[in-house]
Amino acid sequence: MKSFENIDAKSVREAVGLLQKFHQQKKTAAVVGGGSEYLQLMKDRVVAPDYLINLKTIPGLDYIREERGGFRIGALARLADIEEHPAVREKLLILSDAAGEAASPQIRNAGTLAGNICQRPFCWYFRSSNFNCLRKGGSLCYTVTGDGRFHAILGGGPSYIVHPSDTAPALVALNAQIKIVGPAAERTIPLEKFFVLPSVDYRRENILNPGEIVTEIVVPYPKAGSRGFYHKIRERLAWDHAIVAVATIIQSSGSTV
Repeated sequence: MKSFENIDAKSVREAVGLLQKFHQQKKTAAVVGGGSEYLQLMKDRVVAPDYLINLKTIPGLDYIREERGGFRIGALARLADIEEHPAVREKLLILSDAAGEAASPQIRNAGTLAGNICQRPFCWYFRSSNFNCLRKGGSLCYTVTGDGRFHAILGGGPSYIVHPSDTAPALVALNAQIKIVGPAAERTIPLEKFFVLPSVDYRRENILNPGEIVTEIVVPYPKAGSRGFYHKIRERLAWDHAIVAVATIIQSSGSTV
């Protein structure tokens, strides 16, 4: 692992300012919450930042608030807290279930909602220093002729990765919005517009620009008469990524779906 400097940010404004400054200086910098996923990328030498900006030192970003019309969830809310939150379990069970399916109990106790949404692809070719795959600047997606158990079988290419987040499909099904803060302004967009398909740009997974960070997820109440579920198929009942995962909201009126 390459040596790096850790900076404990005290505010969102400071974190955004540091990202912008390092980008202008042509230095590589990344923000981390729980850090479990990004630390593994560093160990695998997929990323080699000059600076890590720790967001866990920013007070007040780990909230789960029920307000009129739905919930506001801070970027640093832990997966375990979302899974176990009484009001979330009562009114957004699909999200509670999805959070509970992510990783292992130890990781859910440290991992954050924003970190789960902003994960990098789980692909052994992408995460191995032995393969200079398409996503890392090479000319070939090794999944085409290699092991593609965790990769796209529909609508894939030219890079056949799929997003590994458990919470993202549930949040998209719930019509959630994501709040992004950057150097110039902040914006709130539908979560489904946050992600970038490989067919659009195989070099990135989301629309975050240099200097931008995720600060909040806004989740409206499901419509009356609706039911939701999250179902995940995986090889091991212990920690594992999905082979197939389905997040569904069904709205019914009488006998009509």
